[in-house]
Amino acid sequence: MTSDEIRDRLHQLRAIPLESVLLATGGKRDPQDKAKWHTAKGAVSVTGMKFMNWNQGRGGGGAIDLAMHLNGLDFKAAADWLRRHFPIRDYSSSLPHMRPLTLPPPDPGKLRTVKKYLVHDRGITSSLIEPLVESNRLYADTRGNAVFLLLGKENRPVGAELRGTGSARWRGMAPGSQKDLGYFSIHAPDATMIVLCESAIDAMSCFLLHPSSRCVSTSGTRPNPHWLPAFLSQGVPLYCGFDADSTGDAMAQQMIALYPAVHRLRPADHDWNDVLKHHPTPDLSRHT
Repeated sequence: MTSDEIRDRLHQLRAIPLESVLLATGGKRDPQDKAKWHTAKGAVSVTGMKFMNWNQGRGGGGAIDLAMHLNGLDFKAAADWLRRHFPIRDYSSSLPHMRPLTLPPPDPGKLRTVKKYLVHDRGITSSLIEPLVESNRLYADTRGNAVFLLLGKENRPVGAELRGTGSARWRGMAPGSQKDLGYFSIHAPDATMIVLCESAIDAMSCFLLHPSSRCVSTSGTRPNPHWLPAFLSQGVPLYCGFDADSTGDAMAQQMIALYPAVHRLRPADHDWNDVLKHHPTPDLSRHT
């Protein structure tokens, strides 16, 4: 199977309606809230092709992500599960229209809370945080969440990663975010390599460990961001730095199968932020 055929097959699987996946895994729709489902993993809210498990503070997009979450599977096993339960056809025509991007309004009064969280809880240096704040790529919203902007063409916002900083820690995306149109990244003036990370915080952490690199967040584990070929065309070594767990490894394998020029850069700890907090010195990673 060619790489184009693999991409098409994965696209078809991701486009399977999330309600169908929930029903196939025993989920029950809440009688009072049509967007809410009760599952063995907790309450799951569905908006189009996005979902959020409020009990676990985890979310994602597409049927593969949901099958991984509900069944506790890695990427390959989730894709195989979907193939067994749903006939392969093009579901993309049934996808809802993308809702407009709705960024949470900034709240300068909560910025101190966000900075404290990033510095004291995450080990990110103030010298890295301040330029991001000054350029409005990082800000605090009215709930005290850290908001990391995804920038597309002409540096226009196309989405945002949200990270809770209070006692109930969670992560999510701003409504209407289009992860394939842009990304959050941080880089040296003349980066010698590109590293893909699972989140904005991991990208910042990886950059502190590899200061001559460009670290890019894929806003979740996924093997085929639409903007990836543009990075590969730059001729700079590109590494998949996803988490050192079964999901991160499976996604990295999928990415390398699609793009053999990509190499694996596996964190020595679970993720780059853990590496930064536990071993704040450069190059603590595993190349494969």
